[in-house]
Amino acid sequence: QVQLVESGGGLVQAGGSLRLSCAASGSIFSIVAMGWYRQAPGKQRELVAGLTSGGSTNYADSVQGRFTISRDNAKNTGYLQMNSLRPEDTAVYYCSASIEGTDWAVNDYWGQGTQVTVSS
Repeated sequence: QVQLVESGGGLVQAGGSLRLSCAASGSIFSIVAMGWYRQAPGKQRELVAGLTSGGSTNYADSVQGRFTISRDNAKNTGYLQMNSLRPEDTAVYYCSASIEGTDWAVNDYWGQGTQVTVSS
C-alpha cells in the first residue's frame, strides 16, 4: 500500500512564501510523475504544477514564475515552493502521484490535502 502525506500549508500574508511537501511511503519502486492540484471553495479542482519522471514541468498560467515543483527521489518526496503568494492562491492543495509499486503496477494516489490561506 502507498500513502501520500502533504505538509507545509498554513496562513501567510500576501507576498509571502510557503513550501509544501508530499511524502510518499509504502511499497514504492519509483515515482513516475507527480502533480500538485488545488481546490478553492466553490471551484473545481485544478492542476497547479506537474513534474514527470524525465524532469519536465508544467504550470498553470496563474502560478507560472511564482511556483516551483521539484522532488527528491531518494526521499520519495515532492515539493511545491510557492512565492509571491496572492489571496487568490487560497485553497486546499493536494498532491497526486503516479507510482510504480514493487509489484511493477503503476497506480495513481492522492494525498489528504493541506490548507493554504493567503491574507491580503
